[in-house]
Amino acid sequence: MMARAKSAMVVVAEKGVGDRDGNGSGRVGFLGHPIRPEKKGFFTPLRRLGVKGVEIRKPEHLQSISSLIIPGGESTTMAKLAEFHNLFPALREFVQMGKPVWGTCAGLIFLANKAVGQKEGGQELVGGLDCTVHRNYFGRQIQSFEAELVVPELASKEGGPETFRGVFIRAPAILEVGPEVEVLADYHIPSNKVLYSSSAVEIHEESAVPEKKVIVAVKQGKLLGTAFHPELTADTRWHSYFLKMASDIEGATSNAIVAASSSDPQTKYDLPIFR
Repeated sequence: MMARAKSAMVVVAEKGVGDRDGNGSGRVGFLGHPIRPEKKGFFTPLRRLGVKGVEIRKPEHLQSISSLIIPGGESTTMAKLAEFHNLFPALREFVQMGKPVWGTCAGLIFLANKAVGQKEGGQELVGGLDCTVHRNYFGRQIQSFEAELVVPELASKEGGPETFRGVFIRAPAILEVGPEVEVLADYHIPSNKVLYSSSAVEIHEESAVPEKKVIVAVKQGKLLGTAFHPELTADTRWHSYFLKMASDIEGATSNAIVAASSSDPQTKYDLPIFR
């Protein structure tokens, strides 16, 4: 079973060709990949929605955007790079200003107020989402999987089916949420599914679990968190949902699922990641 490489550090996406003004109105920023800049998984679905992306990596660049996406990657490495670039104070200020932020996979860990299952010494968090996240809850890369998630809120706002194909790659899970957090999706763990619980030093022990469910998508105010990778499917509803949260973005498409344009180099077929 093979998985696509995950994306990981800072990017700006903007509607149209130019910046509408100098204060970042209508611009979306997201963390891109600092080491492998060609891994820009979020560019394709955003491009389908009429938004293009440009990379940024310095705290002052956050002043030029109105909303932010923090995609997946290796969370500990991302945290070290963010610390190296002195991004944490600026990221926390961005969240505290009430600007829309979406974290996927490792980005969800970044946004959580508390994380467990981390490597020895832990990692720095941005915080803002009143939840507890378990890092690598489902195990190693080889335990990555896909699952049909029931998403009534997404379907209500964006149309389309009431399910979404979630791609989980070394994914976290949300164990607890605060009273102001809205649960958008959860995953029912089959009783025969094997999990690899991690210790403080990331030693995994194989263990079967009774049937239970964990939370995999949440919203709190202008903060959105998903444990899976929506950018690895052809369904752009999560991206459209977030763009509508970012109210400064004018003209964002309201279509539930937007097909790739003829100029889009990516395939229009939504094929499985794992076989």
